[in-house]
Amino acid sequence: MIRVLFLAQLREQLGAAELQVVAEDVVSIATLKQYLVAGHPHWEQFLSNSKLLVAVNHQYAKADVALKTGDEVAFFPPVTGG
Repeated sequence: MIRVLFLAQLREQLGAAELQVVAEDVVSIATLKQYLVAGHPHWEQFLSNSKLLVAVNHQYAKADVALKTGDEVAFFPPVTGG
């Protein structure tokens, strides 16, 4: 299983904080996004945001990063401060 977290404003937009995905169903962050949108079409507008950040096991990651059983993937909007 892969643990998928939705943080900050994204959690409210999607109406979900976390879910589990079978690792064999996805091979990368890009395919994970496709998998999530296939199950929740209304999430596409939020997960396709070019500014959306992704971390795999607490390390920033790009769409082509490979995923495996036991990984934790977090999606979150960019953080700004003042």
